[in-house]
Amino acid sequence: MKVNDLVTVKTDGGPRREGVILAVEAFNEGTMYLVALEEYPTGVWFFNEIDSRDGTFVEPRSAANQ
Repeated sequence: MKVNDLVTVKTDGGPRREGVILAVEAFNEGTMYLVALEEYPTGVWFFNEIDSRDGTFVEPRSAANQ
């Protein structure tokens, strides 16, 4: 995923939220994504862990997410 991609993010207990990637930072353990959400237009950081499906918070928006 890259800047300007449309994504969905997993948040605490609620439905996935749709947003746009503003920045991407790679780390040894995974990748940080700064995602603009409707209620947070300047962005919120989400971390995707490399080795854990439970640690995946940002996913590309697909037809299944619409």
